[in-house]
Amino acid sequence: MQLDFETAPPTTGVLGERAAADYLQEKGYGILARRYRAVGGEIDLVVSRGDCLVFVEVKSSDRRHGRPEGRVDVAKQRRIGRAAAQYIERGVAGTTEFRFDVVAVDLSPGVPRINHIEDAFDVPTR
Repeated sequence: MQLDFETAPPTTGVLGERAAADYLQEKGYGILARRYRAVGGEIDLVVSRGDCLVFVEVKSSDRRHGRPEGRVDVAKQRRIGRAAAQYIERGVAGTTEFRFDVVAVDLSPGVPRINHIEDAFDVPTR
C-alpha cells in the first residue's frame, strides 16, 4: 500500500501547527518560516512582530497524552537553540531581539484551545 501524501489526512502535528500559525497571525505576528530545518534541529514556526524574532515550538495534543507544553524538555530546547542560531546567522535584517515561545494546541473535539507561552525558555544559541 502506498500513501498518497496529497490526499492523506494531516497529522496531529500539522493540524496544531496550522492552528498555531493562524492564532499568531491574528495576534499580529508575521510568519517567516514553517518547519525550518537546520543541522541538528528544527523550528516549527519562525515569526516576527515589531523588532522581535520569535522561534516557536508547537505542541499538539488531544488531552489523552497530558499537557502538550510539558513535552518541551531540555534536549528539545537545545535542538531548537541550535536551529535558531543557524537561522540568525543567515542575517535577519531589522531584528534586534529574539525569544523562544511555546504554543500548546489542544485538539480535543471542538474549537482548538491554544495556550501561548511567551519567552517560555532561554537557551544559548551557540
